[in-house]
Amino acid sequence: MGRAAAVLPMMAIMAIMAMGGMVAMPGVAQAAPACHTVRIVVPFPAGGPADQLARTLSQGLQQLPQPSERKGATMIVDNKPGANGNIGIDAVRRAAGDGCTWLVVPAGNLTINPTLFPALSYNVTRDFRPVSLLASSPNVLAVNPAVKARTVPELIALARQADQAKSPLGYASPGVGSGLHLAGELFRNKAGVTMLHVPYKGTTQAVTDVVGGQVPVLLGTWPTLAPFIQSGALRALAVTQSKRSPAAPDVPSLAEQGMPGIDVSSWYALLVPSATPQPLADALAADVRALFATASVRDDLKRQGLEPMASTPDALAARIRDDTAAWATLIRTYHITAE
Repeated sequence: MGRAAAVLPMMAIMAIMAMGGMVAMPGVAQAAPACHTVRIVVPFPAGGPADQLARTLSQGLQQLPQPSERKGATMIVDNKPGANGNIGIDAVRRAAGDGCTWLVVPAGNLTINPTLFPALSYNVTRDFRPVSLLASSPNVLAVNPAVKARTVPELIALARQADQAKSPLGYASPGVGSGLHLAGELFRNKAGVTMLHVPYKGTTQAVTDVVGGQVPVLLGTWPTLAPFIQSGALRALAVTQSKRSPAAPDVPSLAEQGMPGIDVSSWYALLVPSATPQPLADALAADVRALFATASVRDDLKRQGLEPMASTPDALAARIRDDTAAWATLIRTYHITAE
């Protein structure tokens, strides 16, 4: 009786395995599912640094030996702007953890928004698995050439005059909660002036409106603003950091112009849904490091004003944790709120 009872369940298990192939024997390694398409989601419009980095990944990684899950897959960049990046980020949060959906995102969405927007639909630590840092770039305080300010002290004087006239100067940023928004808030707090934040759904439209004269002041990344500064369509006043950047050596820092204590650069990262197995994230991070170690890719990124900084998943996790704590302190100290 005991032998018959033991045999019957085993026969049933084997029948299930034969019919559906859904039951794996213990200890047998399972291959990662194949991706027909690898979707690299960028939660902002095309044209900004995050978009440029996503396209570097989509083109460059196909030149490396492909792991089984990516072999033959089509790699696409999927720009999903809206709600200050939250629409695209939430789409990745809800994606399957099969290694086929990636997120390329600016630091602000990972390290600022959790404090600034306590009711976010996503939790960075719970919902995403870090893969790699990608690159950093300096931020630039720039103005329309019609603005009669060629230095930071002159801009502060103009802002005070505008404030006294009950018509505060506006400054554009790529969106509420972006690192550039926070850099603007730190700037106006330290300068002791009132300025009106004008948020956009990404950098492209912000630049268009400042070049067109609709908004006088802009905080943007050097890769995006450099062509406009070099053509004279915008005037750079400062990089928002304590010393000059190798990417923009002719642009003085805020500290040089009497405003120490602001050191805000932009950085970008690659993440995947939290359900993605750690070995897949580790392998992808290794591929990113290999790609960004090639001289042609590094040179291309530097020409775009981006400093490569590919990393391990642990290094990205630590950077997110440390910067989130630092931004939370600053947001609370300066009582910065989302409009």
